[in-house]
Amino acid sequence: MAKINFTAVRVADFQCPADKAQDFLWDAGAPGLGLCVSKTSRAYVFQSRINGKPFRLTIGKTAAWRLSEVRTHANELQVMVDKGIDPRRAKAEQATADETARIAGERAAARHAVTLADAWAIYLAERKPRWSAGHYANHVNLAASGGEPKKRGKGLTVAGPLATLMPLPLTALTSDRISAWLDTESATRATNAGQSFRLLRAFSTWAYDMPEYSDLVPADTFSTRKVKEAVPKNQAKHGDSLERGQLQLWFTAVRQMTNPIFSTYLQGLLLTGARRTELATLRWSDADLQWGKMTIADKVEGTRTIPIPPYLSSLLAALPRYNEWVFGSTAAASGHIEAPTKAHQAALKAAGLPHVSIHGLRRSFRTLTEWVDAPSGIVAQIMGHKPSAVAERHYTRREIGILRVWHTKIEAWILAEAKIEWK
Repeated sequence: MAKINFTAVRVADFQCPADKAQDFLWDAGAPGLGLCVSKTSRAYVFQSRINGKPFRLTIGKTAAWRLSEVRTHANELQVMVDKGIDPRRAKAEQATADETARIAGERAAARHAVTLADAWAIYLAERKPRWSAGHYANHVNLAASGGEPKKRGKGLTVAGPLATLMPLPLTALTSDRISAWLDTESATRATNAGQSFRLLRAFSTWAYDMPEYSDLVPADTFSTRKVKEAVPKNQAKHGDSLERGQLQLWFTAVRQMTNPIFSTYLQGLLLTGARRTELATLRWSDADLQWGKMTIADKVEGTRTIPIPPYLSSLLAALPRYNEWVFGSTAAASGHIEAPTKAHQAALKAAGLPHVSIHGLRRSFRTLTEWVDAPSGIVAQIMGHKPSAVAERHYTRREIGILRVWHTKIEAWILAEAKIEWK
C-alpha cells in the first residue's frame, strides 16, 4: 500500500478512476489515515487492526476537516488501537451516551416546563376519590379561568384567585411571586385568597412526594416571613346567624314558602347544622326515616351518619319524590337543588330579618345548641367538626342513639322558641 505525504493540493487533485467504484490514497504522515474517493463523495478514513483483525472507519468528509485536524484525529485513533480499544465501539458508545444525554436534557427541560395547571389537573384527578364533592369543587372553582356563562343568573363567571398562577411553571412559584399574588388577591377578595393559598400549600406538599415534581416548587415558597405576613387572617363572621328571638319570625316566613323543597331544605340546614352541599346531595337511599338517621357527605371524612330528629323527619316524609335526591329539582342539571339563596333572602325580607347566609344557618345551629347545654363533642359530631381538645380530652365517636337523644332535645327547644306545634 503506497503512501504519500498528504497536502491540500494532493487531496483535492486525487480522483477516482472511471473503471472503479472508489479508490484510496494513504498518508505517510499519520498512521492509518487515508482518503477514500468515489464518484459521489470524498472522505477521510482510518484503517488499522484490532486483535489481529483489520477494520476501517470513516472520519468525515474532506470539505469539513482541515488536514492538520484529521491527522491529529488519526493519531488519537491509533493511540486507542495501541491500547486495545476498538475505535468503532468507542464511537458507538459515545453516540449512545450523547443520545442518552440529549434525551435526558429534553426530559429535564420538559419537566422544568411543567406548569401549575398541568400538575393541578393530575393532583385533582388523583385526590378526587378521597375528597367530598364540595371540596373538589372548591379546587376547580378557585382555579377556574372564568369567562363562562353563569349557571345561575346572568353574565360571565369571574376567574378564581389561582387562575393567574396556573400558566406559570412550578419553578416560578417562588416566595416573591406568591407574596405578590397574595397582596393582589387579598385587596379584593381576602377570604378566597386565603383559602386558595391553603389549597396551593397542600398541593405543594403533594408535589414534594411526587418524583416528577419533587424539587420543582422552591422549598421555602410557603415558609418565608414575607409570605406568612401576606396571607389574609381568618376573620370570624359575626352576626351571620339567627338569634333566639328571631326564630319565630324566620320559621313563619320559611314555612310559608310555596316550594316545599326549599322550605324543608332551609329548615333542615338550621335543624342539623349540615353544610349546604351535604344536605342538598342527600339521596333517598341514604335517608332512613324509619330509624331516624341519614348518611350525608362529609368534606373531612367522606360521609357521616347523623340523626333525623322527629320534626325534620315528618317534613322529609311529606316531600314529593322527583328522582333519587331528597331535595330533587326538575330545573337543575344536577337533579337536586343547588342553593335557594334568593328564596331565602326573600323570606328574610318578608320577615323583616337582617341578612343571614345559607352557611349562616349552620352557624346558627351551633350557637343555638348552647341554650340546651349540649356537649360540644355531640354537636361537633353532628356537624362534622372535630371537637376542641379544650372541650374534650379525647375524641369519642358516639353511637347514633346517643346523638339522637341530644339532637331531639335541640330540635324540640328550637321549635318551642319558634312557637311551632306540629304533632
